[in-house]
Amino acid sequence: MNKILNIIFSVLFLLMILSGCGAKEEAVQEPPVQENPADVSQEPKKAEEQLSEEKKEDEETSEEIKEAETVIISALKGPTAMGMVKLMADAEEGTTTNKYEFTIATTDEIVPKLSKGEVDIAALPANLASVLYNNTEGKVQVMAINTLGVLYAVEKGETIKEIGDLKGKTIYSTGKGATPEFAVNYVLKANGIDPEKDLTIEYKSEAAEILPMLAGGQAEIAILPQPFVTSAQAKVEGLRTALDWTEEWNTISKGESTLVTGVIVVRKEFAEENPEAVKIFLEEYKASTEFCSTNLSDAAALVGKYGIVDAAIAEKAIPFCNITYIDGQEMKTALEGYLNVLHGENPKSVGGTLPNESFYYIP
Repeated sequence: MNKILNIIFSVLFLLMILSGCGAKEEAVQEPPVQENPADVSQEPKKAEEQLSEEKKEDEETSEEIKEAETVIISALKGPTAMGMVKLMADAEEGTTTNKYEFTIATTDEIVPKLSKGEVDIAALPANLASVLYNNTEGKVQVMAINTLGVLYAVEKGETIKEIGDLKGKTIYSTGKGATPEFAVNYVLKANGIDPEKDLTIEYKSEAAEILPMLAGGQAEIAILPQPFVTSAQAKVEGLRTALDWTEEWNTISKGESTLVTGVIVVRKEFAEENPEAVKIFLEEYKASTEFCSTNLSDAAALVGKYGIVDAAIAEKAIPFCNITYIDGQEMKTALEGYLNVLHGENPKSVGGTLPNESFYYIP
């Protein structure tokens, strides 16, 4: 019996040893091939570092835009500056992406500063932009049309209903040798009226000279720009708008050109060195022009605030100032057509020759 028990215990002991060895052997077997745990733990860290770097780059880029050199902008006192007033106000409040410095000046002040690099962007008469382009050998480019036609024929009476009614009349105007004269002559000639034979045009150096003549009865008909037309109507009883010169132009041009008053130009060097700042300016400026069209009272108040035109006059005049924003190919087509007309009237009006493709800034 004892012998049998000894045998059983021996067998059980042997089985326990074998079982233990098997478990131990299984435990020390190499684990299945898998990614290094250290590598796995590093993945979130690497991803986090990458996102951090991208965020840092974005912040640096944003900071570069906000801290870029101040964009110096200048505009003429009149319609070409009106579309800027919301942007001027936003810049003053520090809510623009770019930093801006604005001045309202005369062409005699703006042109030399553009040439010297003291002004980066300017609102100028369309033909002057072409003259400047030619005179500086292509150092300026036009980015957008900001004002279409602002010329109107006004009359103290009821005799002028169409262009043909101007025959035999004496008309007072401004801009001898400049855009107003060329625009007037183009429309008259297209309607079969010889400016030198079929009527008399008396040119004055300033619109202010014509106002007392209209008020005193020495003049009955004048071709004047806005917002002076609105100002004159407030002072001369019975003075009415007889003809919209832009509409007359468009009728005869049949879409090949339009009357353009003002454009936005940029120094070519500045545009090449600051493409992002230029892009942002155009976006912010476009929004400013749209504000003027949809918020008349507020826009007029800003026009008055910045000394461009009296606010009360501005509120009545803005709808007739044809403030706009046209860029890209549409701008190029419209401006080319307009400059072609001026060149046909007098090559000197555009600087002797028509500007080439590089004149038009089309991103």
